Amino acid sequence: MVDTLKEIPFALKFLIVIIITFGISVILTPIMTFVSKAIGAVDKPNERRVNKKPMPSAGGLVIFIAFAIATLFILPHIVHNQPPIHSQPPVHGASHQPIQLVSYFSYIWPFIVGAGIVVLTGLIDDIKEISPKMKLLGLTVAASFIWFFTNARFDNLKIPFGGPLLIFPAWLSFIFTVFWILAITNAINLIDGLDGLASGVSIISLTTMGIVSYFFLPNPNVFLPITIFIMVAAIMGFFPYNYHPAIIYLGDTGALFLGFIISVASLQGLKNATAVAVLTPLLILGVPITDTIMAMIRRKLNRQSIATADKRHLHHRLMALGFTHRGAVLVIYGIASIFAFISILLQFSSRIGGILLVIACLFGLEIFIELVGILGENRQPVLKALKFVGNSSYRDKVLHSDEDADTDENEEDIENHSMINEEIDEPTQEFPIQNYRRSRNKK
Repeated sequence: MVDTLKEIPFALKFLIVIIITFGISVILTPIMTFVSKAIGAVDKPNERRVNKKPMPSAGGLVIFIAFAIATLFILPHIVHNQPPIHSQPPVHGASHQPIQLVSYFSYIWPFIVGAGIVVLTGLIDDIKEISPKMKLLGLTVAASFIWFFTNARFDNLKIPFGGPLLIFPAWLSFIFTVFWILAITNAINLIDGLDGLASGVSIISLTTMGIVSYFFLPNPNVFLPITIFIMVAAIMGFFPYNYHPAIIYLGDTGALFLGFIISVASLQGLKNATAVAVLTPLLILGVPITDTIMAMIRRKLNRQSIATADKRHLHHRLMALGFTHRGAVLVIYGIASIFAFISILLQFSSRIGGILLVIACLFGLEIFIELVGILGENRQPVLKALKFVGNSSYRDKVLHSDEDADTDENEEDIENHSMINEEIDEPTQEFPIQNYRRSRNKK
């Protein structure tokens, strides 16, 4: 029996593991709806939420369980030992030293422990709604654990398109690593506002990362792509129950867990000394990163705290423009797919082609942001500039309004000047009369 299993190709064995992971998630999700209600992990309606009734919100725990079972107890038996991720090939002419092979279990267990800390933090928040500071503390502990016990570190950065390679000292690497994990984790959490939105965007992002990590990394390692695709299988088993109309939500348990895994997976790609490796995760995560950055800019422009909640996120704006719940989600899926496609195109582009591709992407993104009104109704500088160039009536209106404004300002200045002169002249007219009367009375 053992010999028979050894003869099965790895691809087939891995496919079986994916099916098992998907099945675990499919079976456990309906059970979790009752468990969530029993433990009090329920999302109650309020002015910022779209649900009209209380919804179980610990669905992310199912994804974590399916992912942990597959990676801790099944994959280690079928995956052969590999060189450490990002290990460099021996330099020509140098003394040959054998590379120490690493088992899959030793690779994955720190990520499971870190993810467990994140899931526990999110589950407590789903039940008791802990303060943002306590939530941030839990995420920071998990991110710090990753830095100390894995090679997923932000310890170098290649400036894109011909720039230098920056090597960071340990203390700066720690800060950048923790910041990256916290930023991406919270970005995924912020877009979890509609049924199936965060889970669907995560599937698109992780699938793209898996393809890039398998085919395009300079030093490929099978550990990273198979871990990513197992995560995709776990999410897909949960997805039918989470898509509109959902019967269970990811909750902070799931949204933070998805963001954490995506941030750690993308961080491993950043360690490659190529410009593409820097831009690829940023493009793949274009939707959550853009939504988060725009939210911060919008709140600063409105003189609000960055942590202030509002209803101008991308999904809120699409629904305000008349999209249905499902329609808004599908539009965002399409945007995430465009970002993913561009990130794959970037792998084949030359330096000039890559620069033009990024510029075109940023320009199109800015126009979309202004059309949707994420920053506000009147904050549309690019659209107004294009309208000024291409619409003669609008251009005349703007120019005439500027002339009228200048005329009004000049008239106002003249009126103010005349009023000042009158105020100055009045005392000079009264003063001699008063003195004349006083002099006559004395006589």
